[in-house]
Amino acid sequence: MTQNTPLPPCHLRTTTDVRQRVLSAAQLKDCGVSAAQAAGQCRTGGPWQQPLPGVYVLHPGPLTGPERLRSALLHAGRPAASGRRAVPERAAGSDPAYGEAMVTGLAALSLHGFAAAPPAVSLDRIDVLVPRVRRLRSVRYVRLVRTSELPEPELLDGLPVAPVARALADAVAGLADAFVVRRLLTEAVRDGHCEPAAVVGELNRAKVLGRPQVVNAVESLLAESRALAEGRLYDLVRGYELPEPLWNVDLRLPGGPHLGGVDAYWPEEAVALELDTRAPRYGRIGEDRRQEEHDAEWAGYAARREHLERLGVTVVHLSPRKLRDALEQQAVVVRTALMAAAAREPAAHVVILPR
Repeated sequence: MTQNTPLPPCHLRTTTDVRQRVLSAAQLKDCGVSAAQAAGQCRTGGPWQQPLPGVYVLHPGPLTGPERLRSALLHAGRPAASGRRAVPERAAGSDPAYGEAMVTGLAALSLHGFAAAPPAVSLDRIDVLVPRVRRLRSVRYVRLVRTSELPEPELLDGLPVAPVARALADAVAGLADAFVVRRLLTEAVRDGHCEPAAVVGELNRAKVLGRPQVVNAVESLLAESRALAEGRLYDLVRGYELPEPLWNVDLRLPGGPHLGGVDAYWPEEAVALELDTRAPRYGRIGEDRRQEEHDAEWAGYAARREHLERLGVTVVHLSPRKLRDALEQQAVVVRTALMAAAAREPAAHVVILPR
């Protein structure tokens, strides 16, 4: 057979649809194209190419970004030698030929719209998340990332893609450039892709939190999260015409102990507002000292809040996520706390100091 041997009745042509330009060996077989015929089309000077085992591209030129992504998923999702495939329900809406495979790492972040992530066509490798039991190997521009717990993928441009927090962790695991790591983590929070707690949790799972470039980047991420939350809090007070509070003050008993700092305080109503921008718990960190520091931070927060409430100060607790997703609802919460002040016993006198 030569490269000019005509194909079977299911004639395949290059189209604008990447799903018809990039096909697996199984898909070609379903169209009546045998393995020998496909190999003939991929000979030197032929009209097709085989960039990965079991994957064919129906043109001879360089692969586009979408073609690289689809070919990587088809390679990672191809059936085992037994030929049996159980496509999980979460893959619904994407090509069944992808199986449980999903794009992760920098390629996934590019699909999620990260400006700091290069486009797929320029990446040296594309990370693909697969079940740990898969026996495929990483090959050419595809790096397989194995996991015992697959996340629920998101469907972007018709491709199954790992959620932002998981894609970030997989990307960071392969990066040594502290500047790039910081840009990615900061963009994740600044542009509202995900919450800091989710990012830190995935970084912890990937066991990269102890790396110097990651430690510094996480500190920047938490600082970015707090700055955004404070801006939304100002918008809440002024946009919903709440009384102007005293911003960022310390509370203290007259001649007595320090009660702690609050982000906003209404002295007439004795209502304090605190943003929960504490670093999230890491879980099994592997470092007892760091775990103890976080446990102490959480215990101190709870004790401070309890002390204020015993003195008659109402403490309103808001999270950055609630301010981002439900600003009007949070304005109602604060307004209700202020209005309820008239029905409460007067609070103890506290000294208010700038923070």
